Amino acid sequence: MNKTILEQLKQVSMVVADTGDFELIKQYKPVDATTNPSLILKAVKDERYTQLVKDVIESVKLSNPELTNEELVTKCVIEILVTFGQKILEVIDGKVSSEVDARMSFSTSETINYAKEIVSSYASKGISKDRVLIKVAATWEGIKAAEVLQKEGINCNLTLIFDKSQAQACAEVGVFLISPFVGRITDWQMQQQKLVSFPAVEDDEGVKSVKEIYSFYKSHSFKTIVMGASFRNVGQVLALAGCDALTISPALLEEMANMDGSLETNLCDDYDVHFKEDSLTEERFRLSMNQNIMANHKLAEGINSFTKDTVELEQIIKGYL
Repeated sequence: MNKTILEQLKQVSMVVADTGDFELIKQYKPVDATTNPSLILKAVKDERYTQLVKDVIESVKLSNPELTNEELVTKCVIEILVTFGQKILEVIDGKVSSEVDARMSFSTSETINYAKEIVSSYASKGISKDRVLIKVAATWEGIKAAEVLQKEGINCNLTLIFDKSQAQACAEVGVFLISPFVGRITDWQMQQQKLVSFPAVEDDEGVKSVKEIYSFYKSHSFKTIVMGASFRNVGQVLALAGCDALTISPALLEEMANMDGSLETNLCDDYDVHFKEDSLTEERFRLSMNQNIMANHKLAEGINSFTKDTVELEQIIKGYL
């Protein structure tokens, strides 16, 4: 029996499920799973998980009578993130990514402290930090936080990557994994070029960005895992077949699970190794980001969007307190 496109993809890239819905994850048998504030909010709003959320909030209240209401809300957010992560880990063999509060994206110390709270919460449930990736926005401050966390054995997934300078800075401090975004760059391209349909993959700026970062890493012998993220269509996913990892929404996983044919591997790690470039200074990093209008805009937009969804989650929690 011929293998589906999804089965073939799993042979050349690590397939990761991009969802907080652990019931859906069971269907596609990914190695890892990624969550973010938007995906957690979506899961929390799902009626199937209402009782789970209520139980988490009640447990936090009973266990922490000394906390103020504001402190309780913060604690509940972390416990909800971790509880969904725990449920996900019950149905996958690999790692789950849980994200730091986006409002801390410009504070190295706050990011470190929040990350450690997430790891501590997982540990209280008997889950080793080896099975958790801490997701952090790839601001300069976020990258510096990841540098500290990595040295303490806490692996990080640096997200909202739109520019090669972000990828280089992450690799230089030994980040475990990065998530360069495809679809959000494509969205920008379509808006700027006034396109009414998705560009061909060979013209897709989001696909090109991941390919550039991937080839840069492999040609400089960086060990950081490249995980393409934020896909708008199957064509984008297939164009990056062979990338270290790809995190994919359930809808696109379903589409590929029903596709036949032969998959072409478009990325490989057979690159000539170049001499090491000068390390990125903070000044060079910020200048590069400032000169990339798309990256600057999309990074801010992503942080603002995740912040908005975290605030909405907090409002839901307050309704139960």
